Amino acid sequence: MKNVEVNDLRSALELLESIPGQLVETNVEVDPNAELSGVYRHVGAGGTVERPTQEGPAMVFNNVKGHEGARVAIGVLSSRKRVGYLLGEDPKKLGFLLKNSVEHPVKSVVIPNEQAKCQEVVHLATEEGFDIRKLLPAPTNTPEDAGPYITLGMCYASNPKTGESDVTIHRMCLQSKDEISIFLMPGARHIGYFRELAEAAGEPLPISVSIGVDPAIEIASCFEPPTTPLGYDELQAAGAIRKKPVELVQCLTINERAIANAEYVIEGEILPNVRVREDQNSNTGKAMPEFPGYCGPANPELPIIKVKAITTRKNPIMQTCIGPSEEHVSMAGIPTEASILAMVDKALPGKCLNVYNASFGGGKYVTIMQFKKTMPSDEGRQRQAALLAFSAFAELKHVILVDEDVDIFDINDVMWAMTTRFQADVDLITIPGVQCHPLDPSNNPAYHPGIRERGVACKAIFDCTVPFDQKDRFQRAQFMDVDPKHWLPDMF
Repeated sequence: MKNVEVNDLRSALELLESIPGQLVETNVEVDPNAELSGVYRHVGAGGTVERPTQEGPAMVFNNVKGHEGARVAIGVLSSRKRVGYLLGEDPKKLGFLLKNSVEHPVKSVVIPNEQAKCQEVVHLATEEGFDIRKLLPAPTNTPEDAGPYITLGMCYASNPKTGESDVTIHRMCLQSKDEISIFLMPGARHIGYFRELAEAAGEPLPISVSIGVDPAIEIASCFEPPTTPLGYDELQAAGAIRKKPVELVQCLTINERAIANAEYVIEGEILPNVRVREDQNSNTGKAMPEFPGYCGPANPELPIIKVKAITTRKNPIMQTCIGPSEEHVSMAGIPTEASILAMVDKALPGKCLNVYNASFGGGKYVTIMQFKKTMPSDEGRQRQAALLAFSAFAELKHVILVDEDVDIFDINDVMWAMTTRFQADVDLITIPGVQCHPLDPSNNPAYHPGIRERGVACKAIFDCTVPFDQKDRFQRAQFMDVDPKHWLPDMF
């Protein structure tokens, strides 16, 4: 493995190229319309993608149909182990790294335009022939997608009243030569609030979308309240991970900033009181595959970004991901683990040893918590920790509690604990009528008459911990502790 300082997409790919099994590329032509994602499904998508799939290397396509000279990178974060390489941390300790990054923010800095790599090439919307669909090799995940999607765009905008800025990732569909629809989940993202303020004043909201950036930024941008409340710019957490400020640059056509070393930057404005049907070009009724593994329904009306310019690096690399892939698990799950660790540690210091937001929950729906009971009064506190997890992350649906002798990153070990340390009539705690996540198709009145509205459903705690007074009955078989390298040095 090379000693590479990762600070952008290109250095990230350079590092991965030096590690066996972490990056592959192809010069065979690929169609961005469903075929590209169809290929990567087999190579390394993982997550909740329909089988057959696997967790495999990141991939770069060097020959994209209809986009001469363009390259597309996919799956850069589709492995927790790979995220560990890119962030310089043990994969099992990534939640702690992210927790510490939020607690010790490093403010971003603005560099001069002439130093910004993202502005080496400039395409203005006023130029003849300008068309974002030709400039951006944005793929579709399936043949039923509403259109080409930007899935890894770092949206950066500012509060029109206070000037405080925020970075988040949103679902964005290319709708015309200079229009992009953007899905802003109500009450869940700060940029949605900024848009509401601007629209109430009858003003557009300037917004930049940076594509192809340092993986630390992509991970940090997925933090949510209460960990990063309104006014907290998540780029500060990315700066803390790298121990140096994220570099921004002033946009050329709007009053906003962008990530200076991004591969692509879209400059535009979210127009007030303008809406568009998400699938107006496909009429499929579907948007794109979302993290639970199902295609999300097309939204009947979404705000529009009116594009003013696209700036790029020379020979830019488009970065994308498959919605239900392991990449989403990394981006959504690891910041959530950090949020839960922070909240639980404040209330119950030293009791929660680790947290894992597992792949089968898409990084959002399921948390596995490793809890240590050291005294009789700890009994019941494990369930308090689970309730705190729900408070830290409202979209969470299930919490699985296990003891310190269970490897939370080994799902077979977790299921073993559920099989031998769980009785549903006493260890299953349900909390009905709570806000969950609208993309879970079971959180719908059509699924159960007791569900009043889409997204309002039942949370559950699966307490697979051993009662403190019975710990002696549940001792795992103790094997001799030896070093297998003595017998099989090439295997270990």
